[in-house]
Amino acid sequence: MPQLTLDLTTSGGVCAPDSGELIATERADCLAEIFKALGDPARVRLLAHIATAEHGTACACHMPEALGISQPTLSHHLKKLVSAGLVTREQRGRWAHYAATPAVLDVARDFLGEATHGPRCC
Repeated sequence: MPQLTLDLTTSGGVCAPDSGELIATERADCLAEIFKALGDPARVRLLAHIATAEHGTACACHMPEALGISQPTLSHHLKKLVSAGLVTREQRGRWAHYAATPAVLDVARDFLGEATHGPRCC
């Protein structure tokens, strides 16, 4: 079977001229850390649970049952969310309480608002 090749260097090629702008490396690093932390459905559910908590914080004592995960798994996911800055942790006696970080969520929202204009998955 003959091999098909395209010459993308000519003006009649299929490749459009480069007109996009690159975001700063620091911003890309920050966004990548945020989206890496949200790359797991359990962490997305966990963040949604924390962000919609009635009193602005969610106690770790209720999360395993609410999300159907074990305590060690919960700890792992919370550590990732805290590391990415998506939630904050406050120790209150025996239990840790977590709150969403609106400024970091706004960074992700702003980027997605700029970058997406197509169909959404959900």
